[in-house]
Amino acid sequence: MLDASRVILGTHGQLHMDGVWQTNINKLEASVEIEKRELNLVGNEWKVHKNGAKKGTGTMTGYKVTSDMIKRGFTKFQIISKLDDPESYGHESVLLKGCMVDKIQLANWTAGEEVPEETGFTFEGFELLNPIVAN
Repeated sequence: MLDASRVILGTHGQLHMDGVWQTNINKLEASVEIEKRELNLVGNEWKVHKNGAKKGTGTMTGYKVTSDMIKRGFTKFQIISKLDDPESYGHESVLLKGCMVDKIQLANWTAGEEVPEETGFTFEGFELLNPIVAN
């Protein structure tokens, strides 16, 4: 049976960009999509699939605190995502390689409200540094 205390909350998540903890980020999404090649083979009535190119995309969301994203421009960087919950079986760290932003937000504000900053990006590889393994 599932021990509810082992369910991981994102509260203790961290994003490190080129080794620097981005404390203003409160949401990170990253995923890899594979291009499957559909093949028709003689003597086979089923379509079969071959793995093709992979594409990594993501979004980081948080509060604007500095002009770092504007100054960074479109230069590549690395992200380490760390997901840690004190009650979980451990922490998970994933390295996203060759990250590059899709667009740079120059202005987005409303009087009396926090300034959000959402940045879409692509990446060119990943490595699972620390997996979570149940005891």
